[in-house]
Amino acid sequence: MLMKLVKKGAEADLYQTKWQNSNAILKIRKIKKYRNPSLDSKIRKQRTIKESQTLSLVKSYGIPAPLVYFVNLDKTSIIMQEIPGKPVHDLSESKIIGLSKDIGKLVGTLHKNGIMHGDLTTSNFILFQKTVYVIDFGLSQITIKPEDHAVDLRLIKEILNSAHAKIMFSSWKNFLNGYKSIVGQAYYAKITKLVSDIESRGRYAQVV
Repeated sequence: MLMKLVKKGAEADLYQTKWQNSNAILKIRKIKKYRNPSLDSKIRKQRTIKESQTLSLVKSYGIPAPLVYFVNLDKTSIIMQEIPGKPVHDLSESKIIGLSKDIGKLVGTLHKNGIMHGDLTTSNFILFQKTVYVIDFGLSQITIKPEDHAVDLRLIKEILNSAHAKIMFSSWKNFLNGYKSIVGQAYYAKITKLVSDIESRGRYAQVV
């Protein structure tokens, strides 16, 4: 099987490969030397199972995400569909602003169905044939806690602020409009208040 390393991450390495003549991505979770070996194996297996289950789950909610082709628990690896588009991170500023509403709707759909993505960056959304796909559910959690959902929103706001500072305001506004259209006014108000709480705690911590 031909493999080409495309990304080295803290948790896993990603390789381009083939699966039954289709382009695929092989994700292999890394051994953590600092952990007890049997505990490490258990954690990696659990996360591999959880990620593959979440990928199937989000597709059932109508979220465009990669198909899971094969899971190998002994190697804690997943072979999944490669989405050949472009990460939103690399698109033009006007495109990012325009797609922010779609991204907000996708995140709203995840939260409405009790899923926290855990790593909401503009690199984890891929535009392919006019559809935005969500990738990398390695840190996702099944949770209906508003605090967890607020952490998701806080992260994407931080990413917009650092990686896309010039268009931060318009993108964030569009994202929130999309998000609100899915979760409804009451939940939206609750989550955005929690995001403000998290931010003020952060500022307070810096002052002290």
